[in-house]
Amino acid sequence: MSKKKIMCVFGTRPEAIKICPLILEMKKRSSLDVIVCVTAQHRQMLDQVLQTFGVIPDYDLNIMQNRQTLFDITAAVLNGIKDVLEEVRPNVVLVHGDTSTTFVTALACFYLRIPVGHVEAGLRTYNIFSPYPEEFNREAVSIICRYNFAPTSLARDNLLREGRNPANIYVTGNTVIDAMRHTVRSDYTHPVLDWVGDNKLIFITAHRRENLGEPLHRMFRAIRRVLEEHPDCRAVYPIHMNPAVREVAEAEFRGCDHIRIIEPIDVIDCHNFEARSFLCLTDSGGIQEECPSYGVPVLVMRDTTERPEGVEAGTLRLVGTDEEMIYHHFSMLLEDKTEYDRMSHACNPYGDGHACERIADILEGKVYSPWELPKGWC
Repeated sequence: MSKKKIMCVFGTRPEAIKICPLILEMKKRSSLDVIVCVTAQHRQMLDQVLQTFGVIPDYDLNIMQNRQTLFDITAAVLNGIKDVLEEVRPNVVLVHGDTSTTFVTALACFYLRIPVGHVEAGLRTYNIFSPYPEEFNREAVSIICRYNFAPTSLARDNLLREGRNPANIYVTGNTVIDAMRHTVRSDYTHPVLDWVGDNKLIFITAHRRENLGEPLHRMFRAIRRVLEEHPDCRAVYPIHMNPAVREVAEAEFRGCDHIRIIEPIDVIDCHNFEARSFLCLTDSGGIQEECPSYGVPVLVMRDTTERPEGVEAGTLRLVGTDEEMIYHHFSMLLEDKTEYDRMSHACNPYGDGHACERIADILEGKVYSPWELPKGWC
């Protein structure tokens, strides 16, 4: 019996963190032939994750260029992936989440009539410009997919409301919870944590395209004000490679002794920093799913989130990009123990660490048990 060819295509660090555990799980299955193609939409940050999980790509499009635009990424992926797909002719192509790599790969598969499986399907804000361009990407991919691997029942419900075929929707949990089982260590150490010492660790990530410019200035000004008013806090900011982000960070954080800006860190460092944090301020997506596992409150510096399960559970709070709003909520969590305790109860509505097994079972044609949030857990 010939093996079923499953090609995984991804290009950024967040995608890699969530799809590499799935690749490792599928490689255990004798009925699956797993082919890995990376676009390297992000080069260095992607390579860190590949090395961590020991995943070696079979194909590398290596498209990244300095100050690349959405036009650059789209054209390069579309032109590069065509030859790979025609050579391999996979039975299914797996894409993840909402990146430009994900959208363009799905589009190429549609042109070639190759079935697509979407890992982390059904996340929505229903504001096509927030986040930008991710909301458009994931909505467009859902039109194309044969397999919609929804992480939660809410994501499934979004797909059903859009008229997607119920037979093509599978609730699996989020693969990022599986990834954390590989990365968080009780004996973890790092020189930056030595710098933090017994102070409260504030973990920061900020890089969203729609926040570049004045929103990022407002975010950073608010964070600096709070840090300077609370000498028992130390903030760590693994800064994005985007020069536009670095310019704003240099302008707003220069001379602030309470924040340490460091180069991008690998997934093991990231997850272990999160696990040891007092709270997190972020405009990213994955951290909204990860920090609830550690009981770490998250202030989401965006106006919308496609992960409302965490808001409902009480571990996430949307604070937008207004300087005073961020300042208020950040200060409150440092000064109001009751409010902090209310947010820091450890509850993760995103999965149980077995999402990869469920997806691999589905691709093998086996019966699977959908992920369900246990009643009364949150």
